[in-house]
Amino acid sequence: MGDVADRVGVSQALVSIVFRGAEGASDATRRRVFEAAAELGYRPDSLAQGLRRNRSRNLGVLFSLRRPFEVELVENMLSISKGLGYDLLLGPFSPGREQDDVIDELLRYRCAGLVVVGPQLHARDLEPLAREVAIVEVGRDVTGGLLDVIRNDDAVGTRQAVDHLVQLGHRAIAYLDGGDNPGAQSRRDGYRTAMSDHGLDGQIRVVPGGYDENDGAAAAALLLDQRLPTAIMAANDPCAIGALDILVRHGIAVPSDISLIGYDDATFGRIPGIDLTSVRQDIPKMARLAMTALVDRLERPDRKPVNKTLRPKLIVRGTTTGPRERSVEFSVV
Repeated sequence: MGDVADRVGVSQALVSIVFRGAEGASDATRRRVFEAAAELGYRPDSLAQGLRRNRSRNLGVLFSLRRPFEVELVENMLSISKGLGYDLLLGPFSPGREQDDVIDELLRYRCAGLVVVGPQLHARDLEPLAREVAIVEVGRDVTGGLLDVIRNDDAVGTRQAVDHLVQLGHRAIAYLDGGDNPGAQSRRDGYRTAMSDHGLDGQIRVVPGGYDENDGAAAAALLLDQRLPTAIMAANDPCAIGALDILVRHGIAVPSDISLIGYDDATFGRIPGIDLTSVRQDIPKMARLAMTALVDRLERPDRKPVNKTLRPKLIVRGTTTGPRERSVEFSVV
């Protein structure tokens, strides 16, 4: 900042006022300061600024690169955080990069708060951390206590899907499960409850699955070895796409032979060649609520925790229709 001040011919304190966006500098001075900074290649050091004011303007987000829903959520958070005056540092985890390691890395960059998407950590791991930094959980209510929670009403989402299929005339409706992934238990419970409420207890079929394409393919292969249902609901969209691939490869047409519903309404499911019926989560709203809750927690650390549950919406496209009578059983060839 001293170099910029010398170039413009003003004090370093005035340069600091300009970069902080504070009042006290004319528009002409601000323009000259930014022009000089660009010429010198100067960029404010957010870490150093955080040290000076004892709190950084960095927020961290912990998420999985393998889940389209989480990636789309983070994309929305990036612009929102910038509008709130914060930088969002990305902390993707993977099978070779555990959540604990990613959290440690984000904290080394002095993140003032963290958004944890679909937390897989135990409450005992996050509760002590919440005493050090502000934390918002998105997609799963794991910890409670001091943490804010923004999530989707997943049980309502799967009920909407079952209701839709029953209205089309389906009775044999199988569910490809999501295992222990975020929201999976609520989605599974919603499916079971909806089937029971329609008097279809004897038709309940929960097939082991997961949240990626391979899980969906494996679950569909299990169904091919048994009596196929007339409709399938998958725990999320990648799982549905994996199932779709297996069905098509074995000559089973969707939706004329079997209807299929996903969950999350990921962008790729809207492609005309896929046209997947899916349960939509309001990703922009979830991102906005998560970021504003986190910043508000930083400004008001003693306020009561926020726990917001958003209602999903079933988006009907081209992979569902009424069932038809089958003269033959499908089998793996």
